[in-house]
Amino acid sequence: MYADSAKIIIRSGKGGDGHVSFRREAFVPAGGPDGGDGGRGGDLIFEADSGVNTLNEFRHVRKYKAEDGEPGGKKRCHGKDGKDKIIKVPAGTIVREAKTGQVITDMSYDNKREVILRGGNGGKGNMNYATPTMQAPKYAQPGQPALELEVFLELKSIADVGLVGFPNVGKSTLLSRVTNAKPKIANYPFTTLNPGLGVVDLGGGAGFVIADIPGLIEGASDGIGLGHEFLKHIERTRIIIHMVDAASAEGRDPVSDIRIINEELRKYNPEIAERPQVIAANKIDIFYNGEEETVIKELREEFEKKGISVFPISAVSGKGLNELLYEVKRLLDTNPADKKIYEKEYAVPKPDLTNEPFEVTEEDGIFIVEGPRIERMLGYTNLESEKGFEFFQRFLKENGILTQLEEMGIEEGDTVKMYGLQFDYYK
Repeated sequence: MYADSAKIIIRSGKGGDGHVSFRREAFVPAGGPDGGDGGRGGDLIFEADSGVNTLNEFRHVRKYKAEDGEPGGKKRCHGKDGKDKIIKVPAGTIVREAKTGQVITDMSYDNKREVILRGGNGGKGNMNYATPTMQAPKYAQPGQPALELEVFLELKSIADVGLVGFPNVGKSTLLSRVTNAKPKIANYPFTTLNPGLGVVDLGGGAGFVIADIPGLIEGASDGIGLGHEFLKHIERTRIIIHMVDAASAEGRDPVSDIRIINEELRKYNPEIAERPQVIAANKIDIFYNGEEETVIKELREEFEKKGISVFPISAVSGKGLNELLYEVKRLLDTNPADKKIYEKEYAVPKPDLTNEPFEVTEEDGIFIVEGPRIERMLGYTNLESEKGFEFFQRFLKENGILTQLEEMGIEEGDTVKMYGLQFDYYK
């Protein structure tokens, strides 16, 4: 079964943890720290692939995960980076955040490849944290966490021309005759289930992409039949071909059919209904006794005054197809492409960077607090200001540093040292 929407879970790779170890060699009783860094987690990447035209794969596999980075090792060994996960989707796929429906990216036109979730950075090993006052750090940095999202994939076909019409008017036959597409052709009682894409080659490098848009029956814009499922495929088209059964082989009125479909387009998206149109009056090969002239005259009287040309054709025999296709090409040339691109609305959350380590030790009655988290905080905090000092105190509390000092037995009046700064402790 054709699928043009899917909901999946995507996850980047977690960064590998830094390692804690110390050099152990003969005749070296107190070797320094030699814990290596963790590897970087893999990225989660979307890639538009011209060889993929449905979202069927995502009906069977719902979770996609990049590889985690490996932890660091002793002897300064760096953990291996995780492999990226590349998800291939059809061109024209919109990726939305599942809960809000906001657009994360639109994999259309020039956007062939995009990193959606970046892998976490690997944590630093304890070899990075040796200082003159902390020569044997017993901590290392954890790897950054992975990012995970539930996303909704929606395919909106990329085509220059949309081919619309009621079931059994011959759209699939036309598509198979004028393009490289191979649609299934039969007397469907309702509608073809797959939007079909094909390339029309007019020679000399001229041509265009045409999409057969099924599901357009009366009430399609209200969700009757498969209308809502397929109307979205017409949103990127520039020209619309209305195909009608001019011979009324199944008792339909071609003038009424065009009015109905235009009304469905208008209700779905008024801008689409204003795009240039042509009418392909099909099945003229089965007319008898001059009936063709009467029907074509009615169509022209009704629509050509609105600027819509009518072309009598036979999708079976090929009669009239050249005239139709060259008129479509002329309309495309006189209506420059205005690419329909869905702008990004959703900002992917940034990884939590509060996992930098710290260590609390005591030497000669002085409590020493060191580590990259402390050093980074002091670098951007102005302790001379009242607000800065309030932030400093809140930082110590929220990060568990005060709790650890109290567990180590600190008392009021004791000294706390942080990178050359000294404070007296008071509750």
